[in-house]
Amino acid sequence: MRTLGIDYGEARVGVAITDALNITAQGLETIQRKGSDKVVLKRLDEIIEKYNNEIETIVVGMPLHMNGDVSERAKATEKFIHKLKCKYNKIKVETVDERLTTVEAHRTMNFLDVDKHKKKDLVDTISAVYILETYINKK
Repeated sequence: MRTLGIDYGEARVGVAITDALNITAQGLETIQRKGSDKVVLKRLDEIIEKYNNEIETIVVGMPLHMNGDVSERAKATEKFIHKLKCKYNKIKVETVDERLTTVEAHRTMNFLDVDKHKKKDLVDTISAVYILETYINKK
């Protein structure tokens, strides 16, 4: 069974997935939200179907403030998580602290000398990989 990782953002949503043994995480894609969670949920339907319903858990990064307080972005993320739990009621939905994952994603892209025009499209996917790796390492 696999785990899906999500970096939920205002404009884009990064998605990553584990291998079948839940050992490694790979970036899948960045979904352009276009102001609507319907776009994201439709694409998640397609991803779940593509993986033959092997996805057992969805892990969403929770964007807390550095002091641990709930941010406005975290409140929006909680609403999205509620939608996930309603739509995918047979899949476990969990959260992990995602503080600094975007910073780490930018560091990784700088280290790899990624073209600056491609960074915007990759940062959320890489962040989703870090969210998923955090979850894997906790288990």
